[in-house]
Amino acid sequence: MKTIWFMLLLIVFQEDQYKTQREIMVETQIAQRGIKDKSVLDAMRKVPRHLLVPEKVRKYAYDDMPLPIGEGQTISQPYMVALMTELIKPQKNMKVLEIGTGSGYQAAVLAEIVEEVYTIEIFEGLGLRAERDLKSLGYKNIQVRIGDGYKGWPEAAPFDAIIVTAAPEQIPQPLIDQLAEGGRMIIPVGEEGKIQQLILGEKIKGKFKTR
Repeated sequence: MKTIWFMLLLIVFQEDQYKTQREIMVETQIAQRGIKDKSVLDAMRKVPRHLLVPEKVRKYAYDDMPLPIGEGQTISQPYMVALMTELIKPQKNMKVLEIGTGSGYQAAVLAEIVEEVYTIEIFEGLGLRAERDLKSLGYKNIQVRIGDGYKGWPEAAPFDAIIVTAAPEQIPQPLIDQLAEGGRMIIPVGEEGKIQQLILGEKIKGKFKTR
């Protein structure tokens, strides 16, 4: 009986520690760098990032850096997740497509804010693990697909916003086509191993304008 109580106390203590680490992360890494959207800040405070990374790197979950998640892939730096989320101007009634599920963290942050999240992962192992972890955390408004994200999710289109976490050399036309009128897309573009640009695009009167 004492062992059970000790384990319960240990779990509570660890969760309190992680909550404190999230608060510090949001204040020092995100808010102080200019992220102002309250819904984004609240989502970053709530999503348990440590449960969406491999156990061997869990102690670094709230550090200011990307982390390896397997298959040669990484989970993005927390600030980058917050920045890309804020740039699409997320609203409660939106349907958002994410390209590059990874560990599921970006999808979870979006799911705290918007109505529906569709996310595509090309690596089957990562996609299946993310789907399992997101379901275990209780997210019911996230749909996960394994496949080529640059083809989008045509049967679920149009999307109010699209977030792309994996950089193509040019913006895939299917994603532009699947963006709703007035919708926003945030995407890094450039050759692998070289300098990449983070591009914000918006569909205005049927034309896709970027900056």
